[in-house]
Amino acid sequence: MDQRDAAARIAEGLIGAGVRSGGTVLVHSSLKSLGRVPGGPETVILGLLEAIGPEGTLLLPALSYATVHAANPVFDVRRTPSCVGAIPEYFRTRPGTLRSVSPTHSVCGVGPRAEELLAKQQLDDTPCGPHSAFRALPDIGGQIVMLGCGLAPNTSMHAVEEVAEAPYLFGATVEYRVVLFDGRETRLRVRRHAFAGWRQRYERLAWILPPEALRAGPVLEATAHVIEAAVMWPMAVETIGREPYYFVEREERS
Repeated sequence: MDQRDAAARIAEGLIGAGVRSGGTVLVHSSLKSLGRVPGGPETVILGLLEAIGPEGTLLLPALSYATVHAANPVFDVRRTPSCVGAIPEYFRTRPGTLRSVSPTHSVCGVGPRAEELLAKQQLDDTPCGPHSAFRALPDIGGQIVMLGCGLAPNTSMHAVEEVAEAPYLFGATVEYRVVLFDGRETRLRVRRHAFAGWRQRYERLAWILPPEALRAGPVLEATAHVIEAAVMWPMAVETIGREPYYFVEREERS
């Protein structure tokens, strides 16, 4: 299997799992889960782009919370690496990729809607605020694709928790020094997510979503889960309103 064949197989698997041509997809991913992929992350990106077609928009989280925090409150939109895996980090550096300005929860993207979805996140004072791509996804009929990583690392759920005002979510507000694309600097004050004493359990979405809103299928050696954002959002918000701790559990203390 060469790179072209691998990309075609990835696209075929994603389409079989429910990814729509011409749509907007937000992809969480695990390269390792796919098995041996000729060409590595570039092949995965090519497969994703083939699945959504030229009219589709591809988004990947480029989160940097592991290195940008109160002790190191500096974010350079051009250089700060992502901390959520090999595929997002490669995509961040790929020519033509755009990135939103958010110290800890930026998103990268390419495609017809990328600039529109990524242009204003710096206006938010929370990590997944109303100007973020996470918030926009349900309104535009977007899909969340969990490629080989299960349902747990679903950053859109942080945006849901912000809207639902989950009682465990927020910590301190941090003032960040932010370096923009043109080298100019600005300051952003953003309230961090904390989860102090709580473990995320977003895989519980599988217990509340109807089958048509959560589909799955094989992609190489992995499983892709495809979530309809427009269905997930109201159901998850309503669930937290009814059971505030539904999507978390207490961390065990040794």
